[in-house]
Amino acid sequence: MVGRVRVVAVVVTFDRLDLLRRLLDRLAEVPELDEVLVVDNASTDGTGEWLAEREAAVTGLRSHTLATNTGGAGGFHAGLEWAMRRDADLVWLMDDDGLPEPGCLAELLTRHGELDFWGPVVVDEADPERLVFPIRLPGSLRTVHRVTDVEAAALDGLVRDVVIPFNGVLVTRELVERIGLPREEFFIWGDDHEYRLRAERAGGRVATLPGARVHHPSVGELGTPMMGGRTTYNHSPSELKHYCMARNNTVNLRDYRGWPHVLAFWVKTVWFYALTRPQPGRIATSARAAYAGLRGDFTGHRAYLRR
Repeated sequence: MVGRVRVVAVVVTFDRLDLLRRLLDRLAEVPELDEVLVVDNASTDGTGEWLAEREAAVTGLRSHTLATNTGGAGGFHAGLEWAMRRDADLVWLMDDDGLPEPGCLAELLTRHGELDFWGPVVVDEADPERLVFPIRLPGSLRTVHRVTDVEAAALDGLVRDVVIPFNGVLVTRELVERIGLPREEFFIWGDDHEYRLRAERAGGRVATLPGARVHHPSVGELGTPMMGGRTTYNHSPSELKHYCMARNNTVNLRDYRGWPHVLAFWVKTVWFYALTRPQPGRIATSARAAYAGLRGDFTGHRAYLRR
């Protein structure tokens, strides 16, 4: 407990029981937490059964298994709504594959009252000086990949106007009440970014604290250089992730940045899969996904789910 502030963690999990065990062991050691809520996205690896046993034995742990896999977007929608019902003042949001350093939450809480939506740097667990998710520095076209670059960009211990959502971020109850819940229909990829954009549009105070860290497995080729290194593209080998990224990013750009930015994204997509990493099929997939999103159809990703 931090003063009279009630801090609740929300963890979304799917078929990664070993990683979930590791994370919950760490969260059990965080004294500032009042409660941990785990949303199980209909896992098939015994997660639900294990959670039921652990919940019975551990004070402050609650779990809920969803009827179907709703993706990270649906999981965080359900989890954040649940935390609000549990009277959380601050909610600490994270996936099952992250691992906060022992003092991460304590460091974040030093900025309580100053910020509305803020989080740590997310570092590669195999190389803790490397960012898992590259950061484009505010007011710049520069994208950085090392913790030292984020630290150098900080003023008064903060990099304002940037955060990597849903990877150990804190959000205030007041902001949630103002902007609502994550867009569950996005399934994965872009739901966290949309939530940050919505927070910014509502005047939310957003920042990253380089002094707080969450360790995370490498995610591969985010920020792949293209056009001679003048820009980057978020390539994923997963067809599911790519479909959702093309669809959801198109919608986010239309809603928050405007059609010129949508066009620029489409040009980059065609360039990347025609020239940088030739995969003509990806261009067709991207077009289908973007068109579906613009029509408000958020069902196409189901064709890529494991059966």
